[in-house]
Amino acid sequence: MAEIKASMAGSVWKIAVSAGETVTEGQDIVILESMKMEIPIAAEADGTVKEIKVNESDFVNEGDVLAIIE
Repeated sequence: MAEIKASMAGSVWKIAVSAGETVTEGQDIVILESMKMEIPIAAEADGTVKEIKVNESDFVNEGDVLAIIE
């Protein structure tokens, strides 16, 4: 199981996958917006998205869990 965490504080601009979807390492999971920049957060391993822990427009802090991949 891998927790996908925010690398910096920002708003969730887009969720690129949904629960149950198969993803590959390096695939974008969530795109954050911070300081008018888009920051893609990618899967760190191949697997299936078990849970998305955020909603679009949520504000997250560095280290917050965005998704769980099994």
